[in-house]
Amino acid sequence: MEEYKIKNENGYSRLELWNDDTTEQLAKHYHGILGLLGEDPSREGLEKTPVRVAKAMQFLTQGYTVDPTQIILSAKFKEDYREMVVVKDIELFSMCEHHMLPFIGKAHVAYIPNGYITGLSKIARVVEAFARRLQIQERMTTEIKNCINDALNPLGVAVVIEAQHLCMQMRGVQKQHSVTTTSDFIGAFEREKTRSEFLNLIGMRLH
Repeated sequence: MEEYKIKNENGYSRLELWNDDTTEQLAKHYHGILGLLGEDPSREGLEKTPVRVAKAMQFLTQGYTVDPTQIILSAKFKEDYREMVVVKDIELFSMCEHHMLPFIGKAHVAYIPNGYITGLSKIARVVEAFARRLQIQERMTTEIKNCINDALNPLGVAVVIEAQHLCMQMRGVQKQHSVTTTSDFIGAFEREKTRSEFLNLIGMRLH
């Protein structure tokens, strides 16, 4: 079970989230990995690296411990509003499941209520919950759409994600300026007019 811990170090405090048993096991593996890469895990600069990486990986994958649907349901309100609700430019940081390298970008999410709305921050938290897992951008786009659709039963949901993938920039094809865009629509957003209104509001065009 993950625990929040206040860590005091060199005159300052910070709040971190990790599991002691998981940290210990992960650190052993990362210690071995450093040696396999030709490094000396005992040298000063790397001595604490296995534990640091173990804690970092737990932070970067904390989405596995969160139920995104419950995030929406925790702030679900009756409201007679049937126009588009758009939350755009939601920053996201995720880890590609193929190489475990980051991809970084932003999500644009919209829904049209059908008797119920949710808190605006909950949309961003849903994006965060799915991003903090080993992911592929295509699947995450659909997962966000399905979560909002299942929790609110709205008239429609639209999700667009734009991201840069370090697995394309640091290795392999090494294309530094490429951006990957994925989209998924359901309900009213499957109609051209509604979809075009959404894309106009977020200031982009899909080709």
